Amino acid sequence: MFYTLIRLGIFAVALAVLLLTQMTPWIAAVLAAVISLCASYIFLRAPREELATGLYQARHGGGTVSKRAPERAGSDEANEDAVVDGVVPTDGASSDAIAENPAPAPGDAPAR
Repeated sequence: MFYTLIRLGIFAVALAVLLLTQMTPWIAAVLAAVISLCASYIFLRAPREELATGLYQARHGGGTVSKRAPERAGSDEANEDAVVDGVVPTDGASSDAIAENPAPAPGDAPAR
């Protein structure tokens, strides 16, 4: 968050300075973005590395994990398979019923 706020601040200052010089607004915005990118790359190494480390730890399990409701195994897969196979329950069947009795694949012969 700190890194992002600093980058936005650099962009805002650069944009304000460029707009005060009577530059075309869209060109000023592009130049301000390039200036803020270069300035943050040169001067903000420590906050950038701290942000990258935090993202790496969050992705690879080293950081704190937010609490979420546990998902039932197969619930999304059954719904996706039903949509792909063209099976839509009309009698109020749930996705669990679809998972227990999947539709035959196209080209399969019916069981006799």
